[in-house]
Amino acid sequence: MTTRNKDLSLEQCEELLRTLKARFEKNMKRHKGLEWAKVQEKLEASTEKLWSLNEMEETGGEPDVVGHDNKTGEYIFSDCSAESPKGRRSVCYDREALESRKKHKPENNAIDMATAMGIELLTEEKYRELQKLENFDMKTSSWVQTPANIRKLGGAIFCDHRYDTVFVYHNGAESYYAARGFRGSLRV
Repeated sequence: MTTRNKDLSLEQCEELLRTLKARFEKNMKRHKGLEWAKVQEKLEASTEKLWSLNEMEETGGEPDVVGHDNKTGEYIFSDCSAESPKGRRSVCYDREALESRKKHKPENNAIDMATAMGIELLTEEKYRELQKLENFDMKTSSWVQTPANIRKLGGAIFCDHRYDTVFVYHNGAESYYAARGFRGSLRV
């Protein structure tokens, strides 16, 4: 992640908003019935959320609006890159898993990275919802939030999309692969 503090310059904000607007307009099927002007108004009122979206963008996530919560009025952004974001691959699941590795430790872990970015890992349910919009992770896989009972036993779960089906798998939480990263979401 390239941005250290949580402040973006005016130029960075304007560039990010242009990028997000272009992606929003190009992919209307992801957010039918929503208007960019209303999304932008929310974004401009929340610089910390803009910073998080910039982190998603900088790590290759290509964030886009994938929903709107009518109860809270929040817009839901998710990583919409075709494959698991390049800047977030080769990571194990969490800090405990990272610290348990004796050799060949990855540089980071999914949970700490997501927390530092101000985003949440997708749940299995949210991952499946995202896949209804279009096919993602046809060559890669993404860690998803792991239930406590599985994590307690040393495991973690990840998902991918193959054979026109979303698959959920398990692995040791300390494992990491060049083709496995994580997708996040952010409510604005």
